[in-house]
Amino acid sequence: MFRPISHFKTITNHRHLVMKGCFEVGLYKQGLLHDLSKYTPTEFIPGAIFYKGTESPNNAERRKLGHSSAWLHHKGRNKHHFEYWIDYTLAPDHHIGGNKMPVKYVVEMYVDRVSASKNYQKEKYSDASALKYYEKGKNRYMMHPDTEALLVTMLEYLAENGEEATNEFIRKNILHTDKKVKLVKKIISKIRK
Repeated sequence: MFRPISHFKTITNHRHLVMKGCFEVGLYKQGLLHDLSKYTPTEFIPGAIFYKGTESPNNAERRKLGHSSAWLHHKGRNKHHFEYWIDYTLAPDHHIGGNKMPVKYVVEMYVDRVSASKNYQKEKYSDASALKYYEKGKNRYMMHPDTEALLVTMLEYLAENGEEATNEFIRKNILHTDKKVKLVKKIISKIRK
């Protein structure tokens, strides 16, 4: 069934959640630009055709066609997906593997996973949801060990300490943007007055 309005609402809600999460940790540009490719015909049309509302339409497209054209397009244009960074390694056998991601994209991947959990789980969401989802698929991921360790650190911190504390932890200890975030919030509060 073709459900463009429902799909549009879902991807837009997800973008807004990611934008809010990225802004909270100081990734303003990434928050604004996150997942814009989902609105292109290559991604939007399959998304509307395979829309379920409880999972990514890419999964339904995979079940029906054996692959997801929308996902193949999406992962090749969005650096916050570890799949974007899969390439031949410099190991002697030149095997395919995950390359180390820049920290800002690992943080955006974390925010993306938390936001997707909120978007699809709605009232069932908990601070442990994104970690549980990661753990279900971790044996199939082709992720650089350093990238994976950083992602797991943030997901575990969230599960144990909550979102506000995790955002502060990310700003201070991972991105070192705490001063920039405070300055932007101060400017915004003055504008609102």
